[in-house]
Amino acid sequence: MRVVLWILGVLIVGFAALVAVIASRPDEFKIERSVSMAAPPDIVFGLVNDFHKWEGWSPWAKLDPTMRVQYDGPASGVGAQYSWIGDKNVGEGRMAITQSKPNELVAVDLQFLKPFPAHNVATFTLVPDSAGTRVSWTMTGHSTFMGKAIGLLMNMDKLVGRQFDQGLASMRALAEGEAIQAARS
Repeated sequence: MRVVLWILGVLIVGFAALVAVIASRPDEFKIERSVSMAAPPDIVFGLVNDFHKWEGWSPWAKLDPTMRVQYDGPASGVGAQYSWIGDKNVGEGRMAITQSKPNELVAVDLQFLKPFPAHNVATFTLVPDSAGTRVSWTMTGHSTFMGKAIGLLMNMDKLVGRQFDQGLASMRALAEGEAIQAARS
């Protein structure tokens, strides 16, 4: 009986230590990636400010080609809305453009409904540079207890950051292609 109580005590202390470690992780997270594109800000802005154009560069659109999407509100800019229902790779959610400063900034309110509820903000900042435009894609949000626990097992910055890198590479290819076409016109 004494051994069972000792093992139970060790398990309780171990569980309490794990809960304490999870709870001590940061309450907020930030994931950010940037890339320079040989395209002017107006072309890049057009790809970000209109959800209809996201299919051409969004890494999640490629993960589930059968994903159902719906657009609401204006075609682009503040108030434009996009919702999706997809497979296990993309889940379900919705987003809306909350800020739009031509050729400078697009902020998106992002709500994931499945597989795990989350509310985040994605921001695209465009800054002219020697190549053309430097685009920074940032996502910030609150880390729930479950999110913190998952973060112990997976590096979310690397996982989501890799998808941001893929999206930015696709966006760069589209923007640079449009810039070449515009220069020929």
